[in-house]
Amino acid sequence: MTQRPHIRVELLSNPIYLSGARELVGSVSRRLGFDDLQCSKIALAVDEALCNIIRHGYNRQPDKPIWISIWPDVTEPQPLGIRLVIEDEARQVDPSTLKGRALDDIRPGGLGVHIIREVMDEVTFAKRNGKGMRLTMVKHAPHTACTRKKPAQDAKGSP
Repeated sequence: MTQRPHIRVELLSNPIYLSGARELVGSVSRRLGFDDLQCSKIALAVDEALCNIIRHGYNRQPDKPIWISIWPDVTEPQPLGIRLVIEDEARQVDPSTLKGRALDDIRPGGLGVHIIREVMDEVTFAKRNGKGMRLTMVKHAPHTACTRKKPAQDAKGSP
């Protein structure tokens, strides 16, 4: 994507920041027309991606960079979705090897990639030039989000 992100956040690979990232993504998703359930699912996909970076990419090192970039699909007259790109400088892996474990293998953990692929409409893992990985995720808004009413304005004229 060549256009600058509408939002770009850099955080450290410390799990303490996961809730803030989830809240940011959930709030932006809500403003773009997703309902509460879809916002929670999008935030969950981001949380799973960040946990995988922290746990597997950075081996739990709490001081490594992670970037989250967000673009709305600005198709007029209303946004029709959200694009999220999560980048890191962690160990590179072959994107074709990034698969969740079998669902019938019942045990804790190991479902992050599966959850991400189930929640999002488009998911692409890629190596960054030099070092690190890039995860691109797109979620298309449901048809009802496209026909929603504009947010009510407060007395000052802002939504």
